[in-house]
Amino acid sequence: MTKINRIGVLTSGGDAPGMNACIRAVVRTAIYYNIEVIGIMRGYAGLIDGEMVKMELSSVSNIIQHGGTILKTARSEAFKTLEGREKASKNLEKWGIDALVAIGGDGTYRGASDLNKEYGISVIGAPGTIDNDIFGTDYTIGYDTAINIALDAVDRIRDTASSHERIFFVEVMGRDSGFIALDVGVAGGAESILIPEIETNIDKLCNILKIGLERGKKSSIVIVAEGDDSGNSYEIAEKVKEKTGLDYRVTVLGHIQRGGSPTARDRILASKLGSSAVEALRDGMTNVMMGEIQGKVVPTKLEAIWSNKKTVDHDLCHLAEILSI
Repeated sequence: MTKINRIGVLTSGGDAPGMNACIRAVVRTAIYYNIEVIGIMRGYAGLIDGEMVKMELSSVSNIIQHGGTILKTARSEAFKTLEGREKASKNLEKWGIDALVAIGGDGTYRGASDLNKEYGISVIGAPGTIDNDIFGTDYTIGYDTAINIALDAVDRIRDTASSHERIFFVEVMGRDSGFIALDVGVAGGAESILIPEIETNIDKLCNILKIGLERGKKSSIVIVAEGDDSGNSYEIAEKVKEKTGLDYRVTVLGHIQRGGSPTARDRILASKLGSSAVEALRDGMTNVMMGEIQGKVVPTKLEAIWSNKKTVDHDLCHLAEILSI
């Protein structure tokens, strides 16, 4: 076992439901092994500015059910510079921090890897993002909550779509990946799902919607991932209207998908990954992310995360096409 006396923990990038559960697991596991924990506020921005606080068991009481992150989060342009990282490393030294647990996504890991390479800081990542686009894990912390929030919204929208006999274009988050859109679309019975990974054919979409009308459908739901190649939901809806004359409404779910109490699945995943991050540091591991693949917690080198692109389930894409008939 590697002797670790004090670790730092931070959340960086976009917030995700379950981050608090992960922080809680890091703190409680570390204290179980008599390791002190320093909470770093506002991600790498706080690390540069020295915004840190000692964490106790009481610091993480009654947080597992809350969304967001008690450590706050931010994106830091300064940390991308050598000067910024040097200042951050000096603060780690000042606080006697031996190792760092970074909860976030791709950008978070690039920053952690730079600290490891330039200053020898032991770093372990935990995947916290609603987008589920991180290589090395089947699911990311916050993803399950996000798709369930979006699905609930789609179910409600279908009620009003049916009442007014309209087409609704529902835009979900996901950055440049279609994981949220695909799962929500299949679970919500959408007539069509548009994702960045598959080129959108507007004519094909129009044909699907017209066939539905001919079969007696009075309303339709089209799920659009925010990074779709044909544009945002408003642009796509207008293209469809120009070709078909069909009336439509657009709903952009936006940041509502980031908030709310995390699901049981996200709480359990976050707890497993947060605790395993501390265990990995004790085992002498560094520059890796702890993810879950087929139910098992496994490490993945940080460089592999941005060197490999995680792909959507194309069998599920085919199923979505079959079920849209």
